[in-house]
Amino acid sequence: MKDLLIKDANIVNENEIFKGSVVIRLGKIQHILRGESSLVHLSDYEIIEARYRYLLPGVIDDQVHFREPGLIHKGDIGSESAAAVAGGVTSFMEMPNTIPQTTTILLLEEKHELAAQKSIANYSFYFGATNDNLKEINKINAQQTCGLKVFMGSSTGNMLVDNPKTLERIFAECPVIIATHCEDEDIIRKNSSFCREKYGEHLPVKYHPVIRSEEACYKSSSLAVALACKYNSRLHILHLSTKKELELFDPVPLTPDKHITAEACLHHLWFDDSKYEELGTKIKWNPAIKTRDDRIGLLQGLHDNRIDIVATDHAPHTLSEKNNPYFNAPSGGPMVQHSLVLMLELYHRGKITLPEIVNRMSHSPALLFNISNRGFIRENYWADLTLVDLDSPWTVSPDNIFYKCKWSPLENQVFRSKVLMTLVNGKKVYENFEGDPKDSVIHEEFHGMRLEFNR
Repeated sequence: MKDLLIKDANIVNENEIFKGSVVIRLGKIQHILRGESSLVHLSDYEIIEARYRYLLPGVIDDQVHFREPGLIHKGDIGSESAAAVAGGVTSFMEMPNTIPQTTTILLLEEKHELAAQKSIANYSFYFGATNDNLKEINKINAQQTCGLKVFMGSSTGNMLVDNPKTLERIFAECPVIIATHCEDEDIIRKNSSFCREKYGEHLPVKYHPVIRSEEACYKSSSLAVALACKYNSRLHILHLSTKKELELFDPVPLTPDKHITAEACLHHLWFDDSKYEELGTKIKWNPAIKTRDDRIGLLQGLHDNRIDIVATDHAPHTLSEKNNPYFNAPSGGPMVQHSLVLMLELYHRGKITLPEIVNRMSHSPALLFNISNRGFIRENYWADLTLVDLDSPWTVSPDNIFYKCKWSPLENQVFRSKVLMTLVNGKKVYENFEGDPKDSVIHEEFHGMRLEFNR
């Protein structure tokens, strides 16, 4: 079997952009060659002609909901990992609020077995905390499990951890990163009751950020940070949605000594509350999309290192479910296929640089979770790569969406950049050098690997 040569690319990696080529052997990066390719025996290689399009480390999405087991009418590991690689995502970390919930070691391992059979991308699964499973939490293998998910506010499913003594013990004893959904449940319930009484069951969706308010987010995030400081825990707060919460985080680069970190999601960087009238429940997420000022503040948080990671919180539901009245419409939406091209659109608008995108979507997830040999274009690292054309416009439409639910809140959006190819462990799993994404090829015969962690 010939080595693979990605020839003459603009390589974006570790805060620089340079012309070069990459040689891949047995799934790993063997050589990184700077400048124009000067290999004499090109016939010895299977060649991918990059033609100076941009080669990036594959995106690592640290927050997705792929819905399997138990909710596969919305999505499953196969369908959503296919959408992921079509978007340049080569590794994902999936959440525990499936059916059954991933709250025992046995159920966690069953999920990994499913992914080994079905996932095109590399994978890991969070263990889920409840008010009464601390003994199971203490059994988590830190080298094989990405983290512990703690719902400090209830969302999809019923995994709210609201017992103060349990929270204290989790922060004191947990052997892995604690990843939190932070919204104060008492505030949400009060706001919900007030809005119900005032507007009835057919509440306009624009009141979603009134119910799931800045106050609810800040109070819960503050509690999580206080507990992490008290016990020196490794805390990662997911999907920040407010500018105010940024004051809880230090504006310093990500290092092993940074024990309290944060994430922003694509929908909070792209939409604001002016879009509720147009898109309705399609952009109903928890935490809620809030103001323009919050959106701008979150973008600034990427630049000043208060926010370490950009992820999706990919959470598909069927359109019929989303089209219910406000109180019955589930929160969440599909984003994993469009995360990289959306960030590249922000690049085209002058909001972020290419190295910053790679830092927040590839390097930082690998560093923050201590992922073994991934997230960078480095020799002897796994060849998880994506090749993109920065000037190949296309329009999001139902016929080029790979999600099982077959819709996106980004429909009719024109993206200037396109993912041309995605490699997972050195295998070409997605190819789209010509035409619309609907004309692309996904190689479902290749399966990803379980992520390993250097802890």
